[in-house]
Amino acid sequence: MAASRSFSIALAFAAVYLLWGSTYLAIRVGVEDLPPALFAGSRFIIAGLIMWGIAAARGFKRPASAVDWYRIALTGSLMLVGGNGLVTWSEQWVDSGQAALIVATVALWMAGMGAWGPRGESLNRLSLIGLLLGFAGVGILVGVGIAQAQSPPLAYAGLLLAPILWAYGSVYGRRRPVGCSPWMTSAMQMLIAGLILTLIGLIAGEPAEWAWTAKGMGALAYLIVFGSCLGFGAYIWLVQQVTPTQLATYAYVNPAVAVLLGWWLLDETLSPRQIVGTLVILVAVVLVTVAQSRRRAHG
Repeated sequence: MAASRSFSIALAFAAVYLLWGSTYLAIRVGVEDLPPALFAGSRFIIAGLIMWGIAAARGFKRPASAVDWYRIALTGSLMLVGGNGLVTWSEQWVDSGQAALIVATVALWMAGMGAWGPRGESLNRLSLIGLLLGFAGVGILVGVGIAQAQSPPLAYAGLLLAPILWAYGSVYGRRRPVGCSPWMTSAMQMLIAGLILTLIGLIAGEPAEWAWTAKGMGALAYLIVFGSCLGFGAYIWLVQQVTPTQLATYAYVNPAVAVLLGWWLLDETLSPRQIVGTLVILVAVVLVTVAQSRRRAHG
């Protein structure tokens, strides 16, 4: 029994590490043929319906109160419309590996925002060092990209804002839980975010830009099945099986996977200075994760 559970945990971690790390590559491929808002919107609507079906089959109920619906809509808008939507939009220009590295700062933002307010958890010296290092690494990565005119400054601005919105939505959701299961909550978040993104795409005139190519449809299908359903499903299961510190390791494994896949399949490269920025960001995320682990152990 113990061996079977260990194997299941290892398999779930592999799914979160590899599948979530590969989503940046799939997004980069998809936006070559599909407009960003409709691309992300259709992904979340279909994935949300699938997750809703799974949740309903397991007997989970939909939110019952207006307060729960408000909180689900707000967190879904912040994390999926603001966070993932901006990443999808920015990857029209920014390489998938660079995007993943900048988004890795979500761990730093979550640690910083987690210290806010009367219910906040104070930051120790190691956390502060990690935060400062992480933002310095992002400064190097983005600064080089802008100086070399690799992508428009607005694309980098979108990537800088995305992890802030995701982190705020995560901290808000943790402090204001809802009265339904995580499976149903995630399904409703996806559906609401998908509808908002689709509306944005329609208003922006994106249907005229939609191209029914095998590459675009393949990227969309991959993100629905492997990114949203299997990857997120594995994550939800791991929340109940391992410690938060163990689970947080995805924050520095995902960008490493994304960089490797971008180099291997899309010939993406990093300059020597960007490699330095990459290492600084990854070290910073590890430091913050370790600091949080020590704080919980002594809490």
